[in-house]
Amino acid sequence: MSLNPFNNEYFMKKAYEEACLALEQGEVPVGAVVVYNNQIIGRGHNQVEKMNDVTSHAEIIAITAASNYLGSKYLEDSRIYVTLEPCVMCAAAISFAHIEHIIIGTKDPKRGFSLYTPKIFPAKTKMRFGVMQELCNEILLNFFKIKRT
Repeated sequence: MSLNPFNNEYFMKKAYEEACLALEQGEVPVGAVVVYNNQIIGRGHNQVEKMNDVTSHAEIIAITAASNYLGSKYLEDSRIYVTLEPCVMCAAAISFAHIEHIIIGTKDPKRGFSLYTPKIFPAKTKMRFGVMQELCNEILLNFFKIKRT
């Protein structure tokens, strides 16, 4: 039995590290990585406050970096790992970029795409929720708990 070090948990940890960077910068702690051939080709974390731009979500930044890396607007055969369920804007960007696999840490019960447009992705898109869910949820809950006090 061979162990593949490049499993969903490995890459979600990398997305989580991006979320931690966002937290350090006072941003909502969401992180994302785009993976192609078991290599991270795009990283991102929320930078909405820093950039003063509501579109500076982790997924958008990671997709832009991956597109620049590959020199293509389409990211076929890629996977995106994101610590929080994408919003509608980010889900559309993932769909338009032709990312075929979406791995999500935790659901977003207030703004997640599945609340509004559950069929935004083509039928062939593979999706998995709940990878490192407790950790991804905990960083968000703690962030908002501190913000409210």
